[in-house]
Amino acid sequence: MSESRPLSRRLLLAGLAAALALTALVSVLSRNDASAAATLPPTHAKFDYQIGGAYKPPSGVQVVTRDRTAAPAAGLYNICYVNAFQVQPGEQSQWDSDLLLRDAQGNVVIDEDWGEALLDIRTTAKQTRIAAKVNGWIDGCAAKGYQGIEPDNYDSYSRSKNLITTGQAKAYLKLLATHAHTKNLAIAQKNTVELAGSRQSVGLDFAVAEECGQYDECGDYTAAFGNNVIVIEYTDSGRKKACSGFGTRLSIVQRDVDVSVPGDSGYVRKTC
Repeated sequence: MSESRPLSRRLLLAGLAAALALTALVSVLSRNDASAAATLPPTHAKFDYQIGGAYKPPSGVQVVTRDRTAAPAAGLYNICYVNAFQVQPGEQSQWDSDLLLRDAQGNVVIDEDWGEALLDIRTTAKQTRIAAKVNGWIDGCAAKGYQGIEPDNYDSYSRSKNLITTGQAKAYLKLLATHAHTKNLAIAQKNTVELAGSRQSVGLDFAVAEECGQYDECGDYTAAFGNNVIVIEYTDSGRKKACSGFGTRLSIVQRDVDVSVPGDSGYVRKTC
């Protein structure tokens, strides 16, 4: 009888270990199933980038990105653009003041190129509050019929005056990716090639890369995402480099920087 207690304890511990292993397996399978339910954009497809305003897609276009406020294009694969890490100009009042990133002097940190305030994702509590709002937008994209999400400004940490870390950016984006998958939506990594190696741990399905041809980064994206990469170039030279190296594999388009609509004087759209 004296040996029954150790044996029972070993059996109990073995049972607990098996239960924990099963729980972990179920969790992994659940994540994989959620991601698998999302349909990725077709690769090497005709693409149009319409975040500056929706218009009838040119003939042959199969994939289009539009702002979350716009309706998707009928019969195409639609990606919903969401400004997930920064605040659209003029919309600061729509956010709780403490969710705007502030420097040591209490001033809101601004992305000067676009006049956008950065969101403060430095704590788990704030990540959760911000994600709740952005996930509401993602719900709206799903309800409209979008199939993918493009959360912009993943790289805002690089403009945060060293206040935000890459780990905080990844943790916050993971909240959005997890939620997008519950809606059967694929979710993109927007730019931020230096974090492409973390795509699986964050839960990202494809990439939207601006100027990877211009800056010789397209190969870094394909190393992480295979051919599930959409490329937007803003110069002739960038488009030609992207097309020369990846024109038979990736979806590539050149647009004007303002992403204007046909009829505007600055409108540009070219492909390989």
